[in-house]
Amino acid sequence: MPTVSKVLNGRSDVSRATRTKVERLLETHGYRRRGQSVSRSPLIEIVFHELDSVWSMELIKGVENVAKENRATVALTESGTRHTPAPDWLPGVLQRRPLGVVLVFSALPKDVKRRLRAAAIPFVVIDPAGDPDPDVPSVGSANWAGGLAATRHLTDLGHERVAIITGPEDMLCSLARLDGYRSALALAGLETDPRLTRFGDFHVRGGFTHAVELLDGPDRPTAIFAGSDLQALGVLEAARVRGLRVPEDLSVVGYDDVPPAQWSSPPLTTVHQPLRHMAEEAARMLLRPDAPGTAAQRIELATHLVVRQSTAPPERA
Repeated sequence: MPTVSKVLNGRSDVSRATRTKVERLLETHGYRRRGQSVSRSPLIEIVFHELDSVWSMELIKGVENVAKENRATVALTESGTRHTPAPDWLPGVLQRRPLGVVLVFSALPKDVKRRLRAAAIPFVVIDPAGDPDPDVPSVGSANWAGGLAATRHLTDLGHERVAIITGPEDMLCSLARLDGYRSALALAGLETDPRLTRFGDFHVRGGFTHAVELLDGPDRPTAIFAGSDLQALGVLEAARVRGLRVPEDLSVVGYDDVPPAQWSSPPLTTVHQPLRHMAEEAARMLLRPDAPGTAAQRIELATHLVVRQSTAPPERA
């Protein structure tokens, strides 16, 4: 029994072989599902690979809303890559024993999942960058539909040369938005031009750099769909330094609908991704009596287009 207690509390004075054996036994016998009493800190932990964008703040606010309702606090952690947290994160969270963990990653190593479950710490992946394992609960949004809506708005306005600056090539949300873009072009009877496709990094600088390349190329696009509002802000700056008017010379659509989008010049047409709602759903999943176990729940929330002043029909020569 003392050994089990040490494992549950993340103690380091247990051999790897013993720890693994105990954790597997706890998982096999449904320890967490029986709801045995364990001492937890009144906090919800949210883990990012980076905390330097307004996008992250929207998720934090969503978790905070639910934490306040449950008299809990929010702990913020920056760790790892956009795919998984760093290995040194796990011992710390096992010692903190939060009510649950919201992870802004695409996947979790098997060892991490096993140890969190053995310690009765529920977890949810939010806005997954990849396709989570079947046993990993997640909350995401309709990325393909968002990419389709953004591009159809532009083709319906009459744009025929529509470029896209999506996100990193190894993220599922980036590829889903790209697929939506391609589907919208096909519906409009337009061919996809590989020269008009760019994989960005979801940040302003990346949007600016790719937009400059697109605008300096031959037969430049009349519209650009950026896979994030931050990239769209970079596109607006690229248009400004190249002497192009938005939307008269170039229409721009973003993605996310973070607060700065409505205050850009001009205000940004964008796809509303319910970031705060996604974070609230994830936090509520953690706090339910049947908090996520082996039968993982997946939630996908709807996106919708918000039309502002950064898009217009193309001017004909």
